[in-house]
Amino acid sequence: MTTLTEGRHAAEFLISEANGARSRATGTLASGQNLTAGTVLQEDVSGNLVALSGSLDSNNLLAETPVGILYDNVDASGGAVTGVVYVARDAEVLGSSLNYPDETTNGGEEAKTIVKLATLGIIVR
Repeated sequence: MTTLTEGRHAAEFLISEANGARSRATGTLASGQNLTAGTVLQEDVSGNLVALSGSLDSNNLLAETPVGILYDNVDASGGAVTGVVYVARDAEVLGSSLNYPDETTNGGEEAKTIVKLATLGIIVR
């Protein structure tokens, strides 16, 4: 018997957001990225969206700033994808449904990401 695995759905991480499309923004997902809904994003040097790396600086703080959370699954492995929707501000999200950067030996990447998301008005529950 074949086992089927259901993937992430669009906005499955979203608890609430501002009226209309105020919480959302669009951008270009960088080539080579294949991300699922709920992935915390940052901008690369070209201004394209990529998964938050979670790199820590010399003060053990996140070196990058998250810009939001990917709204739906997007596969840009064949080239950059434009018009990608992400939650950029004023929302409540389910923390267990987010894709955070990997924890390193120093640890704390998830907690530090949650703090930085709060500066965007994105509250992790």
